[in-house]
Amino acid sequence: MHVGVVTEVKPGERRVALTPAGAHELVAHGHDVLVQAGAGVGSGIADGDYAAAGARIVDAAATVWEHSELLLKVKEPLEDERGHLHRDQALFTYLHLAADAALTDALVRSGTTAIGYETVTGGGDPSRPGLPLLAPMSEVAGRLATQAGAYFLQAPLGGPGILIGGAPGVQPARVVVIGGGVVGLQAARVAVGMGAEVTILERSVPRLAWLEEFFDGRARVLMSDALTLRDELRHADIVVGAVLIPGAAAPKLVTRDMLTDMRSRAVLVDVAIDQGGCAETSTPTTHDDPTYVVDDVVHYCVGNMPGAVPVTSTRALTNATLPYVLALADHGVDGAVERLPGLAPGINVRGGEIVLAAVAEAHDRAADAGRPTVG
Repeated sequence: MHVGVVTEVKPGERRVALTPAGAHELVAHGHDVLVQAGAGVGSGIADGDYAAAGARIVDAAATVWEHSELLLKVKEPLEDERGHLHRDQALFTYLHLAADAALTDALVRSGTTAIGYETVTGGGDPSRPGLPLLAPMSEVAGRLATQAGAYFLQAPLGGPGILIGGAPGVQPARVVVIGGGVVGLQAARVAVGMGAEVTILERSVPRLAWLEEFFDGRARVLMSDALTLRDELRHADIVVGAVLIPGAAAPKLVTRDMLTDMRSRAVLVDVAIDQGGCAETSTPTTHDDPTYVVDDVVHYCVGNMPGAVPVTSTRALTNATLPYVLALADHGVDGAVERLPGLAPGINVRGGEIVLAAVAEAHDRAADAGRPTVG
């Protein structure tokens, strides 16, 4: 199979979808690997490293798109890339289609088989987490969320001038984490480690019990409801939005009127922004221009947070994706799904139809699917 890797063009994105080690594995399996020149530079990987692994270096992105039966990316195709989509291709990348009607339409029109990392599941395999290809980037994003919040608490950056860990005799910052999944856990771990006063809000009773045991008094763990959320926001210096409904748009838990009760220049880090954000006032930002202010609350809504640490992120991501990439290249989409059942819910769009229920429902297009939707 012809497997292609293109340079990411999303602003501030420096990750790459395949390492030389992955290219070597694919070549050893008899596949032709095409890598766009410069694709790995942002992650500290030279073209020569890919060439040494047996990949072919191609100058033009269009050539890689045209000749690839399996196209590997990190982020969703941007508008300028969508003209390259074609029916005889499987696209394997983060998609987050519930928050992107234009991309969904483009994928449907193209006939491409679009497989989203974020909706691949463990398929019942106890050795794999619930969302094995989302988990590594969720871990990175969660850890970065607290770092970003702490950074933008500084007065020269528009914050209130608070040190997250406080000082002897001085109260530390209060951090509220909305959601106790992978992102929320990592954000809370870093916040606790930095000396903050941490509260985690979560709705799952079993998860509440697990978090309570994990933190063992180092963080408060509370059942999440609208009244509790509003009360916690009043006292927060940093709020981390870590809400996830796999494949679906994020619920708008933080309403506009809640901001008026928050502290002046508190920082809201909305990690759910790829799925539309969990605050009504959240709008995607970039690493070059990461924040804006609404009602005196600083919003940090960068849609590709792990792209800020590409050396770490690329390796963490490709460690997780490579077994699926090899299965897709060796056996095709249907054969890979037989061997790795968790790939099935990863298929968002195929043959001009939306086949993931959460995406179809997000765009009021459930009737478009000519076969039963996955979900």
